[in-house]
Amino acid sequence: MRNIPVAEVDGLDRAVLAIGTDYPPDHLLARHEHRRAQVLYAATGVMRVETADGNWTIPTARAVLIPPRTRHQVAMRGVSTRSLYIEPAAVPWFPSRCQAVDVSALLRELILEAVEMEPHYPEHSRDAAVAALILHELRNLTPLPLDVPLPSDPRLRGLCEAFLQKQHVHDPPARWCAALNISERTLARLFRRGTGLTFSQWRQRACVLHSLQHLTAGTPVTRIAALLGYDNPAAYTAAFKKLLGRPPTAYRSRDV
Repeated sequence: MRNIPVAEVDGLDRAVLAIGTDYPPDHLLARHEHRRAQVLYAATGVMRVETADGNWTIPTARAVLIPPRTRHQVAMRGVSTRSLYIEPAAVPWFPSRCQAVDVSALLRELILEAVEMEPHYPEHSRDAAVAALILHELRNLTPLPLDVPLPSDPRLRGLCEAFLQKQHVHDPPARWCAALNISERTLARLFRRGTGLTFSQWRQRACVLHSLQHLTAGTPVTRIAALLGYDNPAAYTAAFKKLLGRPPTAYRSRDV
C-alpha cells in the first residue's frame, strides 16, 4: 500500500499492515497518535520524531518504534517512509517509550516487500508468512542512541528546546545557570534527574544528532564541525564515533 492514511485500513483483522508514504520537502506531520504500534522506517531523508519526553533523529535506513497511543509529530527532510502498523497484542514486548533502532538487511527487504502486499492478505499465504517473519525479526533489533531526552522541569526544558534550535558544543553551563539563577551543582542535578545524562553528555548528544541532517544533505564534515563549534573535524568525528559507534561517513544517505 502506498500513500494512503492508515485509518482507511486500521480495522482490518491483520496483525501487520505496511504503508509506504512520500512526503514533500521539509514536511511537518502534526501531532497525532495511532491505535497500533508503529515501526517508522526512513527509506530516504532524515526524520525528527518528537514526543512529550524527547525527540529522536532518524537517518536514512534506520527506524523508530512508536508505542500505541503515543502522541508524536514528525519533521521530515526529503523523507519517504515505510511504516509497519502492528496490532498491540502481536508485540507485547514493544517499548513503552519511542526507541530508535538499526534495521538489518533482512528486515529492510521484508519491510519493502510488505508495502507491496495487499492489505487483506490471505491467511496461511506467502504474504502472511512475510508478516509473521517481520514479527520475529522485530524482536532482534539493535537499539541506537538517537534520542535527546527532555526534562519535565519547565524552565530547564525551555532552555533545552532553545538549545536544540541553535546547538554549540561549547555552550557553557554558566550561561544556563545564570538564566535559571542556580548553581552548576544544581544544574548538574537537574540534568541527571530530568534526562538521565550529565549536562556535557546531553549537549554533546544533541550536537551529534543534529549533525545527521547535514550528513544526509552531503555537507562536508569540516563544515559540520565548524557549524557546531567543534575545535576541528577530528574532534567532531571522535565525538560522533563515541556516541554512535561509527564514523560520520557511515551515516551518509543510503537511499532505497
